Amino acid sequence: MRTIPPLFLYACLAVTSAAPAFAQVGADPPSKVLIEEEELIYNVRYGFIDLGQVRIRILGKETTPQHVAYRGKALIDSYRGVPFVDLHAMYESLIDSAVFAREFVGKSKDGKIWTYSKYVFDYDTRQIIMESGRRDSIVEKRDTVEADTLYQDGLSLFFYARDQLYSRKRVNIPTLITEQKVRTYIDFHNTREAVEIDAVDYPIDVIQFEGTADFVGIFGLTGDFEGWFSNDEARVPIMAKMKVIIGSVTIELMKWSRPGWSPPRSSG
Repeated sequence: MRTIPPLFLYACLAVTSAAPAFAQVGADPPSKVLIEEEELIYNVRYGFIDLGQVRIRILGKETTPQHVAYRGKALIDSYRGVPFVDLHAMYESLIDSAVFAREFVGKSKDGKIWTYSKYVFDYDTRQIIMESGRRDSIVEKRDTVEADTLYQDGLSLFFYARDQLYSRKRVNIPTLITEQKVRTYIDFHNTREAVEIDAVDYPIDVIQFEGTADFVGIFGLTGDFEGWFSNDEARVPIMAKMKVIIGSVTIELMKWSRPGWSPPRSSG
């Protein structure tokens, strides 16, 4: 069973070495990407055609004696009336405050049937427990693989890329997608630029990066991608461009709700 990876995955993100097993690279300014009540909404466009929308939210903060984590949720929906595109998916991830995956649930609509995948990352026993099936009640497959390092899932990777924006490193990110261990390569070279989007009436101060995904995702997304995140402590993804089989798509911030935040104005 194949669960569709989140569309903004590859933008939220060549390689010198694998990411360290249990370390996070420091960044300047301090990382504050995980914050309760944040909601970001993106429009997905192919040329002049709007394909759909991605909505990403932090649902809340969870504290246990072992860890502090944030529960995030992503909803992906194609717009009605778009030819040959009928996509609906939901992803929920428990993301450690150090920005790696602890749990993941993904659901996607295949015709009239919703399929799902669930991953539990048990780093204490060095295991990733996976199950998949139809709806939430029919488990068709169970498997366990080694948790040989800290992993990202499709949604936690969105926040990991934000956290590492200022690291000035090329990284090889262990990622679990569609029940497969894969790699996401990204070059955080800290290039400052200005971009314009429809939702903001001034140029936005951003940091640009690029990377490569070694797997195939939604709409045939694969290979190279490019992203522009806000040049501030929030590091909000503003825009991304991704290659697909027939060309490229653009993902652009259209609405946001984050306490005290607005897109930083470029002075250039």
